[in-house]
Amino acid sequence: MPPARRPRAAGRPLRSAAVLLLALVVLAGATPFPERMVSVVPGPRAAAVYLAADDVFVVDPPTPDKDRYLTAYAEPSPSGASVRRRWQASLPRQGDYLDVRVQQGLVLAMGVSATDGVFHTTAFDAETGQQRWQHPGAPQPIVDGGLLLSDPREDGSGAISRVEPETGRLLWSVPVPEGADNIYHGADGRVDQFLLVQPTGEVQVYDASSGRLLRSVDTLPGDRSAFQRVQVVDDLLLLVPPGGTRLVGYGLPGLERRWTADVSLVSWATRCGDLLCVAPQNGGLQVLDPATGLLHWSDPTDLLADVRGDRLLVAGTGEGYVVRDSATGQARTELGKWVLIPLLGRDDPLVGVRQTADGRVVVAELDLVAGRARVIDVVPGLANSCQASLPILLCQGLDGTTVLWRLQP
Repeated sequence: MPPARRPRAAGRPLRSAAVLLLALVVLAGATPFPERMVSVVPGPRAAAVYLAADDVFVVDPPTPDKDRYLTAYAEPSPSGASVRRRWQASLPRQGDYLDVRVQQGLVLAMGVSATDGVFHTTAFDAETGQQRWQHPGAPQPIVDGGLLLSDPREDGSGAISRVEPETGRLLWSVPVPEGADNIYHGADGRVDQFLLVQPTGEVQVYDASSGRLLRSVDTLPGDRSAFQRVQVVDDLLLLVPPGGTRLVGYGLPGLERRWTADVSLVSWATRCGDLLCVAPQNGGLQVLDPATGLLHWSDPTDLLADVRGDRLLVAGTGEGYVVRDSATGQARTELGKWVLIPLLGRDDPLVGVRQTADGRVVVAELDLVAGRARVIDVVPGLANSCQASLPILLCQGLDGTTVLWRLQP
């Protein structure tokens, strides 16, 4: 029996939700909100600003002498009036800086060389700003408190290495062959295994703490070499073989082949409730049983935006976002049109913004479980480059300055 397509919801509850949301937005313009804290983050207009932990980090553009600086500011407290500068440190001159994170008691600034495309990480003491070390590679925390650095290179000279966070001392390295992909397995942002997938089809699973090889299998029998799209979701390695018409699931860490599903042109996948949501490259959504690969339901128009528990946030052919039940595909409510803001933490509340007729911006928490968009505040006009970790909202204003709001949810 073919799998059922997800059912369409009755129109009246959804229209009612949309009317209620519109009323909330109208009321937002008339109702005074609790007083919010507003701070301008110092720095040149061309600076890159990052929200991380309880701090704001500013990476200045190069000076005429090509010097660059990283400045740390403490977020204002609920009773504070402005951000407070904590320290400033010199950055290595080479390359462009892409991200700043706080991990393992360190501030990690990640950049990429403009000459050879090699990633590098510079570690600073989170309290003082003193530089601790610099190594090639992009960082990933390990479950035991260590730190991995991934440094794949086109010429095959790259490696995945473990470093001691406090000193930067290199503990071990695993070579990354030319053309190989490396992916991680873990939970809560910490890695317990990493995988190398080679063009020959060989897949290797390593222990992230020791660098020990756990298992290796050949997924392309015979003398073959081809690109395969790969991703890890929970304890599944998902692999798209050459041709792009199938999706194969392997168990981890043993790499036993569990199932093969007819899913074409897979772009990415994620856990959604007890199921596996798969997004094809040409749009739509397919929801599979992660144990068997059997299709539960599908929709050719849904574009998956986020998942919270067993609720999916999708954009389709209608107006704005719809919340669906992951098990059935049933539409639960419509949330309307919002622009989603990048979040600091994966489990931070979803934040959406929308512009009003007078140019102000409505800020709302999108609660998928409750099925509502809760308006938090209405702030002056924003340009772009927003980041959020409620109650903090960090955005670039229309005048080019970076502004931090401590909202009053």
